[in-house]
Amino acid sequence: MDFLNTFLNLMVPPASLVMLAFAWPALCFINSCEWLYNSLYGEDMEEKVVIITGASSARRDHRLRGISENARQMGARHVIVIAADVVKEEECRRFVNETINVYGRVDHLVNTASLGHTFYFEEVMDTSVFPHLMDINFWGNVYPTLVTLPYLHESNGRIVVNASVENWLPLPRMSLYSAAKAALANFYDTLRFELSDDVGITIATHGWVGSEMTRGKFMLEEGAEMQWKEEREVHVTGGPVEDFARLIVAGACRGDAYVKFPNWYDIFLLYRVFVPNVLNWTFRLLISTHGKRTSLVGTGRPLFLEGTGRPLLEGTPPRKLIVSPTTAFSAQISPHHQ
Repeated sequence: MDFLNTFLNLMVPPASLVMLAFAWPALCFINSCEWLYNSLYGEDMEEKVVIITGASSARRDHRLRGISENARQMGARHVIVIAADVVKEEECRRFVNETINVYGRVDHLVNTASLGHTFYFEEVMDTSVFPHLMDINFWGNVYPTLVTLPYLHESNGRIVVNASVENWLPLPRMSLYSAAKAALANFYDTLRFELSDDVGITIATHGWVGSEMTRGKFMLEEGAEMQWKEEREVHVTGGPVEDFARLIVAGACRGDAYVKFPNWYDIFLLYRVFVPNVLNWTFRLLISTHGKRTSLVGTGRPLFLEGTGRPLLEGTPPRKLIVSPTTAFSAQISPHHQ
C-alpha cells in the first residue's frame, strides 16, 4: 500500500495537470456557451415565492419595515415579515408553514443569516460567544434548509447560501467565522450531490462587503446596536452590498453553482494549493497579526458603564455577545418586476 501511494503521489498530480492543460480551452468554450445560454434563457422570477432568512435582527422594527418596503419597491407583490430564531428547528418550521399557508408553495430559499467577529482567538476569556457564532453561521442555515426541502422538491426550487471567501482563505481575527463558513460550504457541496438535479444550490462567496460586520456593529441582548471606539477607528471598507446582491440573483437565475464577488480572490486559491508558504508569507507581510484590538467581544469585561446603564464605547470590552432572533421574510415577485 505504501508503494502504491508513493507511486500515485508521483504520477497523479503531473498527469492531471497535463490533462487539464490540454482540456482547458475546450472547457472554457463549453462553460462560456453554457453561461450565455443560461443568461438568455434563465429562470423567470415572475410569481415566484422566496423565503429569505437573516433579513435583520427581530428587535430592529424600523429596519424590518424598511426592508419590507424596499422589497415591494423592487417588485415583490406581497411581503410577509416573520420574526423567528433560525437556530431553532421549531421556529423554522413555523415560518415555513406560515409561508405555505399564505402562498401554497416555496420556490426558493435564500439563507443569509450570518454573524462575524474580529477578535483574536487566544484573547477570548468568555467562551460563551462560541456557540452563538457557530449556531448562526452554520445551524442557522441548516435548519431552514431541512424544513424547506420537501416543498423545494415539489417546485424544483433552489437554495441560495451566503458563504464567504474566508471558508478557504485564512485571515486573522476570523478563526471561528472561517471555520463555520467552511463547514457551511462543505455541507452544501455535499448536499448538492445528494439532491441531484431536483433542487439547485447556489453558494455565494464574497470578500469584504460593506455590511454591518465591516462597520463594527453588533446586536446585543438588550437590543442596542453598539459600535465601539476601537472598531470605529479601523477603516475597513468593502464592496457595495447591492452589487453582490445583484450578482447572487443573476447567478441563481442562471442556475450557477457558485457566485463569487469579487473574482480576483480566486488567485489566492492557486497559491494555497501549489505554494501555500508563499501565501502565508504574503499575508504576514500585508496583514498584521498583532497590535490594537479591533473587536471587544468575548473578553469577559463589563458590558455597561457602572451606574449609568450606558454601553461602553471605549476602553473596556463587553462581556459577551448575545444573538438576537434572526428574521425571515417571504415575498412573491410581481410579474412586472424581477
